[in-house]
Amino acid sequence: MSSLDEERLQAQRKLLIRQRVRLMVNQYEVHAEGPDGGEGELLAFAQQKRLAFKEQVTLYSDDSKTRPILGFKARKRIDLASAYDITDAHGQPIGVFRKDFKKSLLASTWHLEQPGLGLTTGSERNKLVAVLRRVWQFIPYVENLPFAWPYHFDFYAGDQVVFSVEKKFGFRDRYIVEINDPRLDRRLVIAQAVGLDALQSR
Repeated sequence: MSSLDEERLQAQRKLLIRQRVRLMVNQYEVHAEGPDGGEGELLAFAQQKRLAFKEQVTLYSDDSKTRPILGFKARKRIDLASAYDITDAHGQPIGVFRKDFKKSLLASTWHLEQPGLGLTTGSERNKLVAVLRRVWQFIPYVENLPFAWPYHFDFYAGDQVVFSVEKKFGFRDRYIVEINDPRLDRRLVIAQAVGLDALQSR
């Protein structure tokens, strides 16, 4: 990823993410917000293998998948509380995120760490929706339906919301990511946002 690409990505205040479901993989398109509020420039393309024993997701500059820009990978196999190391295009560590399994029994909670910035913690804003999503997963046959329950995560550093991820209601998975803190590495925000969908039911 060139320095110019990094500067352009770091300047983003809002990201629009859309999931594409393909055989054996989930794919995610990360767009800048266009002038009309819709999807603008494609900033990243992510791919996640389903049923992987050790979760690994790579993000590329576009869907040709020729130029990786970052990725994340679980430290342990089949561990609900495993940390996920986020790396840059050269495989160098740039951050970590993990699910807080105990707190997530009631409302999903995640922690994101950025060197030099510290810990940010995100949880579902609407606790009723969090409960309904869990009940929905236990109804036979519904998990394969093309239906997306909404959710809204606010990530805090202290008492300040530094970014949020909103999953929109509908038959296709769409997300709006709002970033309030200019210090946040946008690559970490993208990794966490994709991780919320790819790993939420794990």
